Amino acid sequence: MRLYDTLARELQELKPIDTETFRFYCCGPTVYGPAHIGNFRTFVVQDVFRRALELSGVPTMHVRNLTDVDDKTIRDSQAAGMTLTEFTQGWTEKFHTDCKALNCLVPHIEPGAVDHIPQQVTMIEELIEKGHAYAADDGSVYFKISSYPEYGALSHLDERDLDLGKTQNERAGNADEYDKDSVADFVLWKSRRDEDGENYWQSPWGEGRPGWHLECSAMIREYLGDSFDLHSGGEDLVFPHHENEIAQSKCSCGGDFAAHWFHITHLLVDGSKMSKSKGNFYILADLIEKGHTAAEVRYALIGAHYRKQMNFTLDGLHAAGEALGKILKAERALAEKAGLADAETPSYEELLGLEDKGLFENAWLGLNEDMNTQRAIGAMFGALKRAQNEVDALTQWKGLHFMLHAFGIELPVVEVEEKVDIPADIQQLAEARWQARVDKEWAKSDELRDELKDLGWVVKDGKEGWSLEPLG
Repeated sequence: MRLYDTLARELQELKPIDTETFRFYCCGPTVYGPAHIGNFRTFVVQDVFRRALELSGVPTMHVRNLTDVDDKTIRDSQAAGMTLTEFTQGWTEKFHTDCKALNCLVPHIEPGAVDHIPQQVTMIEELIEKGHAYAADDGSVYFKISSYPEYGALSHLDERDLDLGKTQNERAGNADEYDKDSVADFVLWKSRRDEDGENYWQSPWGEGRPGWHLECSAMIREYLGDSFDLHSGGEDLVFPHHENEIAQSKCSCGGDFAAHWFHITHLLVDGSKMSKSKGNFYILADLIEKGHTAAEVRYALIGAHYRKQMNFTLDGLHAAGEALGKILKAERALAEKAGLADAETPSYEELLGLEDKGLFENAWLGLNEDMNTQRAIGAMFGALKRAQNEVDALTQWKGLHFMLHAFGIELPVVEVEEKVDIPADIQQLAEARWQARVDKEWAKSDELRDELKDLGWVVKDGKEGWSLEPLG
């Protein structure tokens, strides 16, 4: 696979540093509310990325964190009258439910920030000892940006001529504005404030809690070490979050940190930024309530290239449903031709490392060239049209399912009704009852319905006719 690297600003081939397992870290959700479809665009694209690696035969180690302590989780848990743990656990469960519905693979490790505060304290101590951090009079601790000359390389701050301090404070909403030496420095440890309530921990600098940026660095070090293969997140995390991660991790631990940076572009909804005030703010439950399926949402979210801003619309979800229907129809025809009409579809594990993908090879190549899902989906449909004419239908059928697993697409389940043999006399009674209903002879209709019931049959009426089912 070749993938665009945010730091190098070019396509690079991905290879595991240890030549065996591709180890990568994804910034996960802050669990203070339901994740919205913009969040899930990032998580679904990351899921396709992992699937592509594993299906190609490369084992992975996928770490995705949970931010369960920060200004928002503390504020909202107290407003809800709940402990921080109770509050964040509830939203974590909701997040996991949505991930399952969207068919996202479960990370191998999913650490939470609260469980790793000792590791964060240790990292701060190292940074102070090495001259990269300092404690303020109020007990807060800050990273000294001037001590790390390479700061800004990921986001190319020098090229954009940004006012570092002003930009960081605007984007962070002044959340880190404590008593620091320089406006550009960012917080590693926040001293306890009255609004924190009982949400504080002990440290060498007094009671408080870790800064948001430090959480990821500590958990990465714990599970992936000082050098690992790839770091991913939404484009909004490039600065300041990922820039700060690089600084504090390299200055504390040494090592190369992430060998590759993979960022996903945000989406628009109905042509504009998602906003509750505009009525275009969607979570998965909203879309399901409107009659769409999670599979349609997933299909729509991967329909555009991850480096291009996609426009999410309800019309697009309708189109996704139609596309899934077309794929299902073609898959069933292909299965029938291969003599597999009643066979179970091959599992994800069964297709790992599949070599012969038949006509679907071009779709696979598109996916491996900078995760071009748009090109890959187009190539898959092109292959579906030609696959029916191929002699080796089994190869094409496996190739199709290989790509469906790569996309994480689950086809709609078609319930096949069992045919019931209805005796002629029962059929006649049911027809007579329906005619009585048509003629508005309600007493006769009820009488015939009861007679059918006594004979062991239940009649069900619909807009266009009736159906019979045996009782029991």
